[in-house]
Amino acid sequence: MTQSNSLLPPAAASAADRRPLAHLPGDIHMWVMVLGDLIIFAGYFAIFMVYRAMYPAEFLRAQQHLDINIGVLNTVILLTSSWFVARSVLAARAGQHDRAIRLIYAGGFGGVLFIVFKCYEWASKILAGHTNSEMFYSFYYVLTGVHLVHVLIGLIVLGAVVRELRNPGRRRASMVEQGAIYWHMVDLLWVIIFGLLYVMR
Repeated sequence: MTQSNSLLPPAAASAADRRPLAHLPGDIHMWVMVLGDLIIFAGYFAIFMVYRAMYPAEFLRAQQHLDINIGVLNTVILLTSSWFVARSVLAARAGQHDRAIRLIYAGGFGGVLFIVFKCYEWASKILAGHTNSEMFYSFYYVLTGVHLVHVLIGLIVLGAVVRELRNPGRRRASMVEQGAIYWHMVDLLWVIIFGLLYVMR
């Protein structure tokens, strides 16, 4: 049976009081924005699945022209980038601000690499004649395009986090947590998009 701190011996009560309280990382406003984005993307995904069920042969035929190797590469890049950003949160909580900045730069570099490979993939598909005149590719460009905008916004968010960490008077672990929350959302969305567009048959 659990006892309250008032019934514990003084030493035990003191230790219990020193335990860190669990808290929601970041800020509630960031969570609201992230959940709103996820709901909007869920609508996109649902519409894609409906049309895919209506025209399975057309979607499968068009899907064969996607380069799954680039898709896998971009997935690995974003997952690695998210790992760096997650480590930056731990560094910021430990007061290792210089290390946190370096880790955020590494995560942001992954985002830039993702954009480079995605632009290359778009260019190769357009040059091969796969435009939004094909139903599958109209979804492909919308889903990956809206996601790419989120990657760009994420890079701006990470830049704001670095600026805060460089200022000793404004350093807050919660700010790094907020940047990480947004970046992890970008990563999660890409994993779903990769599964729908590249993997699912």
